[in-house]
Amino acid sequence: MIFALPARAKLNLNLEVLGRSADGFHDLRTTFQAVALHDLLEVEPAKETTFTTSGLRVSAETNSVLVAQQALESAAKRPLPARIHLDKRIPSGSGMGGASSDAATTLRALKTMHTLDIDLAPIARELGSDVPFFLRGGRAHAEGRGERLTPLADECAWFAIAWPGIELSTADVYRAWDELKGEGQNHLRRAAEHVEPSLKEFAASLGPGWQMTGSGSAFYTRINNEQEGRHAIGKLDCWTALTRAVGAWA
Repeated sequence: MIFALPARAKLNLNLEVLGRSADGFHDLRTTFQAVALHDLLEVEPAKETTFTTSGLRVSAETNSVLVAQQALESAAKRPLPARIHLDKRIPSGSGMGGASSDAATTLRALKTMHTLDIDLAPIARELGSDVPFFLRGGRAHAEGRGERLTPLADECAWFAIAWPGIELSTADVYRAWDELKGEGQNHLRRAAEHVEPSLKEFAASLGPGWQMTGSGSAFYTRINNEQEGRHAIGKLDCWTALTRAVGAWA
């Protein structure tokens, strides 16, 4: 049996960085919104683990899928072999949480396939700040590193997304925030533009109404329908997508 699961992207509808805590991580407040745009993860039983990819370029050696599998094996105290294939559709380094979503989806798939009686939440928290959100999805208010979640009512919404082809390092952006701080709907935007100055020119080319998600480098704008979205991205010379909000899956 093959388990085929979408690993959905997220958008940050707002993002406020409150400061840096004693453990070195940054405290934030944000609203996550899961969207239909997704990677596709296929998992099936196997005698030993193999991992292959297709679609957008991604590292196979240090991929979050394998890191998540290893973390779950450690918790289960036994090997959890599987044939895993990742069709990558969410750009890496875009601020849409693709790697975190892949990790959470791997945990869910392997737990089901190997019929494990394990709480995934503590494992997800260790894997990354956004990973706990992707165990459930939907729309949620997040605090702390992003792991303290309060589910919110679903909203019907469409979004146009534009990505300039720049892969930003989250760690680099937060280090820049330490020096520059931030303001507005996304407190990380000034820091992201400092790390990659061409991002400011890209944002200006999009026009008003576009907002950066996460630590960048993708921008999005809310639209009323798919037709309006096609008009919004029609003249853009970059990677684009039209997507809609999706509710919780767990």
